[in-house]
Amino acid sequence: MIQAGVGLSQNVSSAESAAMEAAEEAKLHLDGKAPSIVFAFSSIRYDQETVLRTLHRVFPHVPIVGGSAAGEITSWNTIYNAVNVMAIATDQISFSTGIGEHVSKDSFNAAKQAAESLQKTSGKRPDLVITLFDGMTGNGADLVEGVKSVFGDTIPLIGGSTGDDYLFEKTYEYYTDAVLSDVAICIGLYGNFSYGFGIRHGWEAVGLPMKVTKADGALLQEVDGKPALHIYESYFGKDATELIKEPLARIAYTYPLGIAVEDSDELLIRDPVKANEKGEITMAAAIPVGSTIRLMIGDRDRAITAAKQAAETAKLQLEGHPARAIIMFNCMARNKLLGVRCHEENEFVNAIIGKDIPMIGFYTYGEQGPLLGKKGTPAYFHNETMTLLVLGE
Repeated sequence: MIQAGVGLSQNVSSAESAAMEAAEEAKLHLDGKAPSIVFAFSSIRYDQETVLRTLHRVFPHVPIVGGSAAGEITSWNTIYNAVNVMAIATDQISFSTGIGEHVSKDSFNAAKQAAESLQKTSGKRPDLVITLFDGMTGNGADLVEGVKSVFGDTIPLIGGSTGDDYLFEKTYEYYTDAVLSDVAICIGLYGNFSYGFGIRHGWEAVGLPMKVTKADGALLQEVDGKPALHIYESYFGKDATELIKEPLARIAYTYPLGIAVEDSDELLIRDPVKANEKGEITMAAAIPVGSTIRLMIGDRDRAITAAKQAAETAKLQLEGHPARAIIMFNCMARNKLLGVRCHEENEFVNAIIGKDIPMIGFYTYGEQGPLLGKKGTPAYFHNETMTLLVLGE
């Protein structure tokens, strides 16, 4: 048995009220069953310590994981300035957690530490790993590689990076009874259950392929021998001084970069975050020297089609087993692109997976999982990508 309950509150009067309302609503849907784990996401307009402390009042002695978001998602609504909660009660799945610190200093080792902590706690390789990474520090690609270094390249891995309501200042992660930043969290799932991945972005390449000629980790320095920012100067017709005044992500979220991946027609999306006076761009994750990249462009209809394809793939991977819960990790850039149509993604996902299937999610600063959601293939760090996990019997 797998039973999930979801709650949502936009009670702006206080963090305590919002967290309490969301938690109590989620608990109500469990029909008296004790939860095995709780996922929770919150706007940073609420005091994060108060949110987590209140959740523990409703769910004492239950592992709580999650963090701050750039928007909160449920089956029935996409909303902002809210708290959402999913409580899962099950006798088929056991959960274990691990944490790694100092993502900004060494992303690979922080994620490796989280995976090793998870391995030590459980004593065995998980059947599935859910990742929650700090969305503003470190190198997203190295975080994924750190987890894979412990469990192997083909470990089933999916997750998202925390947000901060599109401010790009500081994000927060929830781990049991602590509100933290600059950490990597791994949640291991073990037992007799089915799951499906759905991962699609829908962005299309424009212009000619380019070659990365200089880079240092997540700092993209030169492309085709020119300062990396030249890509956006040329496309937007703006001088570099204009593009470095504020986070580049606010300007270029519809125009990320795509990386060619060997043996795949799908381009891996990388978001620009900010630029400096040298014309270098800090990316959400590393783009290695020698990579072939393309400028990408977003379109509302293609983005929604990608969400449908992701849901169809995830459902197919359940192999006929009934779905019981959906966790959506959806990039904040998709929300900005879709605007008032953002709810359509949720509606199509639930229509395809099942209208009565509880769903929780949040708008992220990065997603993790295999290209196109293909099981048995390596996970990557993504941007601007609809990323779905469906848990089933």
